[in-house]
Amino acid sequence: MEIKVDDLSGIQVKALIAEHLQGMEADSPPESIHALNLDGLKKPEITFWCAWDGDDLLGCGAIKEIDSEHAELKSMRTALAHLRKGVARQMLAHIMEVATDRGYKRISLETGSMDSFIPARKLYEDFGFEYCEPFANYILDPNSTFMTKKI
Repeated sequence: MEIKVDDLSGIQVKALIAEHLQGMEADSPPESIHALNLDGLKKPEITFWCAWDGDDLLGCGAIKEIDSEHAELKSMRTALAHLRKGVARQMLAHIMEVATDRGYKRISLETGSMDSFIPARKLYEDFGFEYCEPFANYILDPNSTFMTKKI
């Protein structure tokens, strides 16, 4: 698996982001969806990575800089054909390494509170993320779960 920064221009990447957004729409009410679209992911404060096996897109992930010491994990998604192969675990490990190298002191995330998000929450718990109050511009929402980790 090769993880590299991506410019979001490829057909496979666009399709994976569309799949990600459709999944969020299927599991969450519109007011509780915080996933970024292609334009949102192209903002300068965001770094977006894709995991590849040759020409096969395995998954993606991103971080958004909140400030010089705090980043937000965004857009973690494994392609449906590659679920349960460790893609998300490797992507998260890569992102955490980059966050550490950049000098962030904390990385936080928002994910869904519904049962369909249990695997994601378990992964974050395995990496030492703890449940927390809303951060940055988020507000309390029964459909959202907030987690954070000191680096």
